[in-house]
Formats: sequence, structure tokens, C-alpha cells
Amino acid sequence: MRVYLDNCCYNRPFDPQTDLRIHLETVAKVRVQTLMKSGAVEYVWSDALDYELGQSPNFQEPDMIAPWKNNAVEMVPVDDALICRGEEIERYGLKAMDAIHVACAEAASCDWFLTTDRGITKKLHVLGGIRIANPVDFVMED
Repeated sequence: MRVYLDNCCYNRPFDPQTDLRIHLETVAKVRVQTLMKSGAVEYVWSDALDYELGQSPNFQEPDMIAPWKNNAVEMVPVDDALICRGEEIERYGLKAMDAIHVACAEAASCDWFLTTDRGITKKLHVLGGIRIANPVDFVMED
């Protein structure tokens, strides 16, 4: 099984844990990390993740997230073709960067695109063979 986690998913453990939804997503994301570390789940990294990490206003988060890149099974470059596909995906109502992440997952033939962004999961549940879901939904399927 191959997954792509968008930036908000990687960042979830660093968010304030006072809201139950955020806490549950954090627990689920940590479970996903365990599956990633063990090799039970393959995961993909992209230039889009690198770009967003570089834009982070928090100086600690990028240093804690970036090492995940090292064990990804694939690195997806953002090229002109991928940007065009992202523009097509934007038609589903996604923001440009969110659409690029989904396009990266599609380019890498991922089975799952994981996000904590409800704006994405409300607009898109499946794209081709990719299931778009919150990490809580993913671990409940596991």
C-alpha cells in the first residue's frame, strides 16, 4: 500500500492538542508513522512538500518533518506536466497547492492521499484509484 501525506498531516502533531478532533488526528498520524517506519506502508515525498516546509514560520517543525523524506520510496518532482494536472484538479474546488499535492500522489500511483484539511476531504473522496481521507479514516481501515 502506498500513501502520500500532505503537509498539514505531517504538521498535525505540532498543533495545539486541546481540540478532540486534532488530538485524534494526531494519534492516527502517529499510527501512520509507525506503519511507515516499519515498511508496512510505503510513502511518497514530493518537491511540493519540500517547498511548503521551506515556507513554514515555525523553525522547529521543518527540521522534525524533513527527515521523513529520506525513507520515502519515491520522490515526485513538480514539473510542468504535474502543474497542469494540478490545475485540472483545482476544478474540484481545491486550492492550488492542495491540488498539486493530490497530483503528486496521483503521479506516484498512491492508493491513499492523507490530509487533515477538511476542505479537501469535503470536496474530494476519490480521484481515479486514490482514496482521499483523513488519517483517522485510514487507520480505521487498517
